[in-house]
Amino acid sequence: MTTDSSATKSSVVPAADRKGPPGWAEGLIGQLLAIALSLVGGAVIILMVGENPLHVFATLLRGAFGSTDRIAGSLLQATPIIICGVAACIALRGGLFNIGVEGQLYLGGFAAAWVGFSFAMPPVIHVVVAVAAAILAGCLWILIPALFRAKFGTNEVVTTILANYIAVLLTSYLTISVFKRPGGWSETDPIAVTARLPQLLPDSRLNIGLFIGIGLAIGLHLFLRHTSAGYAMGAMGAMGANPKFAEYGGVRTRRNVFLILLASGAVGGLAGGVETLGVHHRFMEGFAPGFGFDGVIAALLANGNPIGMIGTALFFGALRAGSLLMEVETNASREIITVIQAFIILCVSAQILIRRRSGRTGERRWKF
Repeated sequence: MTTDSSATKSSVVPAADRKGPPGWAEGLIGQLLAIALSLVGGAVIILMVGENPLHVFATLLRGAFGSTDRIAGSLLQATPIIICGVAACIALRGGLFNIGVEGQLYLGGFAAAWVGFSFAMPPVIHVVVAVAAAILAGCLWILIPALFRAKFGTNEVVTTILANYIAVLLTSYLTISVFKRPGGWSETDPIAVTARLPQLLPDSRLNIGLFIGIGLAIGLHLFLRHTSAGYAMGAMGAMGANPKFAEYGGVRTRRNVFLILLASGAVGGLAGGVETLGVHHRFMEGFAPGFGFDGVIAALLANGNPIGMIGTALFFGALRAGSLLMEVETNASREIITVIQAFIILCVSAQILIRRRSGRTGERRWKF
């Protein structure tokens, strides 16, 4: 009897009395540790090519934050990563892994460009229709992987990553063969002025897509914390290894799997639409290389938390922007950024493995 009583008491110990840092602090520590270790790994590679890591990192920082224009450039690079990160977070919080964000971004970007140069509409309506086309394209592109995952349990990692290659090649064919601008390179006609997203600064391509991405991340956070559908989504993520538990709790897992993947694909398509309508004002071959994958890495580093993902996406945006000056003023290649990201993936994977081996399921996430 005494044993049962003590067990009951131990199970209701207030959070403030429990040992160890709170969940959000533990997540932040994990993020900072992964970034620090990745920078150390990058420094080793820089030493191997005969450069001073301190000089290279100082140049990288100056290229990212050295002036107002460079800060705007970092934010511009971070914008599609934030939106792609939201797409990845939607899937991760539902216990799924949409690694096809890159392909959805390409299809969304092309759909938005097609609406932008094919139709004449009033300014606000034209933007809304082009954005809706991008969302619909991303949603349709993940439709088959979502159906196969929900109905047959097919691994969505395999189907979505294969869809990436098809999307890139399909949009390339459409760009260089069907919709190529006469006399131009591998690009379509420019979109109409009425379809362009408003710019935030007069001499910069930074646009309201930044606020769209941050608003989506905050909205997803509130959805997960304050709605019953968000609770069901979190239950699926926490019990992803055994979905029967979620079903016993009243969660319709098959339907939710389908809807979660559709929502993730839709946001991935939106990222491409924002990039087309706000930055390039046309679709071109290879118009957004790697943004989808960077968004997935940012979401993984944040453990699927949309608020934490904003910070990791800004970090990756700064790396992209600063690498331009780094390559000009040092002997280090821009590929060092890819090396740093690879180290981050290894660190995050190691954290997940350690949690699992210590008997934890990884359900503790950032909590605000």
